[in-house]
Amino acid sequence: MTFKRVVVVGVTMVFCVGVPFGSRLNAADDRNERRVNGLADVVRNATANYRDVRAAEAAGYGSLGTCVTGPERGAMGVHFANGALLADDMVDPRRPELLVYEPRDGRMVLVAVEFIVIADAWNASHPDGEPPMVMGQHMQFVGEPNRYRLPPFYELHVWAWRDNRFGTFVDWNPAVSCDEFVPEHSHH
Repeated sequence: MTFKRVVVVGVTMVFCVGVPFGSRLNAADDRNERRVNGLADVVRNATANYRDVRAAEAAGYGSLGTCVTGPERGAMGVHFANGALLADDMVDPRRPELLVYEPRDGRMVLVAVEFIVIADAWNASHPDGEPPMVMGQHMQFVGEPNRYRLPPFYELHVWAWRDNRFGTFVDWNPAVSCDEFVPEHSHH
């Protein structure tokens, strides 16, 4: 079917503009922050083996071949996608669809993950209209048309391996750089 082709082709550009989160206002927000930070812990535990990019490749992740940078907000890095996970309608905090690496000192350094689910697939399996969440953190909706040439989808970055002063779940990280990216070395 053409859906898989759309996912494979479209995912090469599946990166979203970050939305800064508001500041904490009260004790309820502090409790929510602690609960949500549990997601970063789960992601770290689930992806620890993927700090070695060769282990990620052995598990079915492949480089999309570009390093995504933002002129004002830092970068995301090099995304490695797992096609089998992208093709389903599941959101599992232990199985992110994308791993995000920063090219540094001649190697790939794991900095984040990105969860993605195609909106139509999600909506078909969740007729109650509940939007996707990962451990209580709402995923961001990206409509169509979009610059990624994907059908509408939901996404969420989790900066589990690199601190982000903008927040754990925003798309861009000022502490990440693509300065050392060399395309032919993106998968080594």
